[in-house]
Amino acid sequence: MQNINNSKKSLILILGSIVIVGIAIAKLYYNNINSANDPRIVEARELYGKYDTYAESNDFNAIFQLLDSVENIYQSIEHYKSSYEIGVLYNNRSAAYLAMAIFHEDNSLSLDGITILSKDTLFSLSQGAAQKSIDIYSKWLDTFADKDEDAIHNLIMKDFLIGLNAYSTKDQERFKSSRIKEVQEAQLETLRRLSVAYTNLGIVMRHREKYELAMEYYKKAMDLWDRNLAAENSLNALLGQPMKKRNFIEKLLPPPKDK
Repeated sequence: MQNINNSKKSLILILGSIVIVGIAIAKLYYNNINSANDPRIVEARELYGKYDTYAESNDFNAIFQLLDSVENIYQSIEHYKSSYEIGVLYNNRSAAYLAMAIFHEDNSLSLDGITILSKDTLFSLSQGAAQKSIDIYSKWLDTFADKDEDAIHNLIMKDFLIGLNAYSTKDQERFKSSRIKEVQEAQLETLRRLSVAYTNLGIVMRHREKYELAMEYYKKAMDLWDRNLAAENSLNALLGQPMKKRNFIEKLLPPPKDK
């Protein structure tokens, strides 16, 4: 296979694309805070607003503390325990572990000043987090992917209103309507999230020199989202082919959500 040992620079550029895509997809849902949102998770979304700052400064300790805090909020509410939002958090963990493993020259790192994490351990943690996100996304899609508004309403009514009885019926209806819209948006976006998770897995396998498996994951990512440039360039790097750049118009005009 040609050019198996591709340059680290190419891998860093690819990983950077993955992180940017992951943040952009997640941010769309976590930062949309308004009066119609479920009040139980407003704090989680506000916390998530700090993610970009921590990511830009490579403050991994702060990133993981933030992700843990956000997940604790979601896990405390029955409706969100297996939601796509939890999958987003695990996908972000996977990307952060990858960044730690690839960007740092040291053979071992520590988040708490005590526990030493080798690069191999970081890749294992990234793989586990990516697989967890894939499992969550896949199960969520099995339930919601092809459901219309009425079906979504019937599904979320099983547990969504639990814990909202202190609010008026009118407020509960607003929260419920907002959640239905979020689910409808997630029906379109979660395939892209799933694509990013498979790309993360591919990068882990690439570093473990499991090249055939890496290619399998990259191709799976592209099947889920044919505009996943990070997956496409990861595959190109593995095959020794030139990197593909997104043109200026594509950057200004992202693909419609129904594509």
